[in-house]
Amino acid sequence: MQIDKLRGRELDQLFEAILTLKDVEECYRFFDDVATVNEIQALAQRLDVARMLRQGHTYHRIEEETSASTATISRVKRCLNYGNDAYELVLDRLYQEEEK
Repeated sequence: MQIDKLRGRELDQLFEAILTLKDVEECYRFFDDVATVNEIQALAQRLDVARMLRQGHTYHRIEEETSASTATISRVKRCLNYGNDAYELVLDRLYQEEEK
């Protein structure tokens, strides 16, 4: 697990801070303070790429719809195939919420 290299007090504090956020508006406010617009958009783009890969879309279509590079798409696909299943976990939970 690559995250083990980063694990420590500061990262724990960041994740604990994120877990305290109560709604989307609080997330907007927090991430606006702690990250650049480009950093936030890159994270959002990767999640969207994961969603589209999971739905079986082609690299070409994902590139067109998200403007993600093929390198980004490949990286996300590698995480989906060989990662920690975090994209699957989050996307499953998002879709369960939408179905309610």
